[in-house]
Amino acid sequence: MLRFKNLGSGSTGNATVVEGRDGIHARRLLIDCGFGIRQLQWRLEAAQLRLDDIHAIFITHEHSDHIGCAQAVAVRHRIPVWMSEGTHAALGAPDFDGMLCIAHDMEAIDMGAFSALPFTVPHDAREPLQLRCSDGAAHLGVLTDLGHASAHVLTQLAGCNALLIEANHDPAMLEASRYPAFLKRRVGGPYGHLANNATAEILRAVHHPGLSRVVAAHLSAQNNLPALAQACLAQALEWPDDAITVASPTAGTDWIGVG
Repeated sequence: MLRFKNLGSGSTGNATVVEGRDGIHARRLLIDCGFGIRQLQWRLEAAQLRLDDIHAIFITHEHSDHIGCAQAVAVRHRIPVWMSEGTHAALGAPDFDGMLCIAHDMEAIDMGAFSALPFTVPHDAREPLQLRCSDGAAHLGVLTDLGHASAHVLTQLAGCNALLIEANHDPAMLEASRYPAFLKRRVGGPYGHLANNATAEILRAVHHPGLSRVVAAHLSAQNNLPALAQACLAQALEWPDDAITVASPTAGTDWIGVG
């Protein structure tokens, strides 16, 4: 059994718990840790979890809304933390007191009840990785923070039963925003963030009968609206708008089963 719960998604912080069960035993991976410790604890409590219930942490890249309190949590609670060598270097090579594990593209992380497969993505970070999690029967793709979908990305999303996927901005809202020109270019560029229509194209490319849940994540508070993201993504899948879940920056999502 595989399920996940986003704890909050947006520029103010990102974290998602993926849980697999093998009989009565559960194993949990925290993907990103982009909050302060108190905020993270509060969000975990809302999921009926504690930090001691987390068995590993995976950091997708070094940006502050994803790294957050990862070092303090890993060291204090003796939780292994996975990240790429490039991400670790971009952070200044901090000391994780023996808890650091280096992740590599296409080298699976064994979580016991499920596996997590990192894959590289095009984003303006040192060596960003995203994840495909699977217990053998159910497959979850986690894809936030990228400027476009490479062939490698699309291959890793193929056959997923659920997707947590970035829908960062509406192009017209971004263009009309008060963002300076350089920031508009960065956000909308090939190594920035996915626009709603770009996410819709990804969904068209990977849509199959077994895809049953899509969560739109990392929406810009200034340059997108949940209803716009839902409508665009739902149209690509020929689903009703309300079939697309939107991850809230404050509340995330409910627990969602995969498969």
